[in-house]
Amino acid sequence: MRALVLDAEGRTADVQDIRLPVPASHEIFVRVEAISLNPIDSLYVAHPLASSGRTIGSDFSGTVAAVGSQVPSTEIVYGDRVAGFLQGACSVNDRPGAFAEYLVVPWDLVWRVPDSLTIEEAAGVSLVALTAAQGVWYRLGPDAPFAYVTNSVKQEHPHDRLDAQPDTINFLVYGASTSVGLYTAQLARLSARPSGRAIKLFGVASKARWSLLKAEPYNYDYLVDYRDSDWHEQIWALSAGEGMHYVYDAISEGDTVRRNSSTLAPNGRMAIVRSREGGAWIASNMSIEPIYGAVWEGLGEEVQYQGFTVQKSPAARNFAVQFYRWLSTAVGSELKPVSIRLMPGGLNRVVDDGLELLGAGIMEERRLTREEVWMRPVSAEKLVYRIQDSLNVSESTA
Repeated sequence: MRALVLDAEGRTADVQDIRLPVPASHEIFVRVEAISLNPIDSLYVAHPLASSGRTIGSDFSGTVAAVGSQVPSTEIVYGDRVAGFLQGACSVNDRPGAFAEYLVVPWDLVWRVPDSLTIEEAAGVSLVALTAAQGVWYRLGPDAPFAYVTNSVKQEHPHDRLDAQPDTINFLVYGASTSVGLYTAQLARLSARPSGRAIKLFGVASKARWSLLKAEPYNYDYLVDYRDSDWHEQIWALSAGEGMHYVYDAISEGDTVRRNSSTLAPNGRMAIVRSREGGAWIASNMSIEPIYGAVWEGLGEEVQYQGFTVQKSPAARNFAVQFYRWLSTAVGSELKPVSIRLMPGGLNRVVDDGLELLGAGIMEERRLTREEVWMRPVSAEKLVYRIQDSLNVSESTA
């Protein structure tokens, strides 16, 4: 089969023919139909953690082509449309990624794609939606619309969650128009349903995206422009001096963590998407230590980076399983997928177009200029490729 394989020495990847994977008894064999790009895909190709020869990529969607002997027939069967993500080349651990014609994945770490979604739309959901859900529900602690084993979460993270929640919750999303931010707003809104608590949603984003963020399904109460040097002071004023009970920093670069922490109310909590050890942000003299956790925890495996290790977490895996079970019925009804940009060329164009467009630096460094319409800057959307798309880029008007 064809796969996009890492060349660590060259800091790139290329399409190669590799062996078909064989599913274990608890796994399903998936014919991949679409893949979606995330910034981590380009980051860890340009700055490899893995050795050459690893299949790269995270998000996928496709059709079940075979099932292992221990897969419950009541859950997953041949022909089901499913979506999920793999870790790919985003760690030292030797695990294959998703950018291939076929893959294997544990049966309970995928969600079934409803008829209301195209397979391309589904490709862009799994990793970012789980990233948002982990931050909102698993790490910070507002009520989720599904059951999971909360006691084990409290045992693993005894100081993270704010259990004594106010009747009206002030929730700030920094990077509100990012894919993670778009899901975070929706999940924060859904937190009001189980508890009956009111949610006031505050967002930090470019003014160009405010009309999108004020509309359904996001419905922000207050928005400020991240370019304003005093945006964090504006947040305090908009909250009438109460501050934020929860903050989700969906960027976590440079001084964003420090400035977001300054908006917190006493006993407030903040979740971030990049670790202190990774060096993307440096901050001191903060009233709290922000809560970080890798989305890979949901896969239930130890994650080795260069310099630190994310421990295996049964609690995080249980949360991911239950979230994906809920997602199978919620996507398209309770949860709106982020818009996609269908990119031309299939696997052959992922590196030259998609990874180049995403870049491997911080958000402010993504200033690529090319004439093709599909190479315009990315905002409030996911880049998606069809695996079997053999369309010549020069012929496309995507």
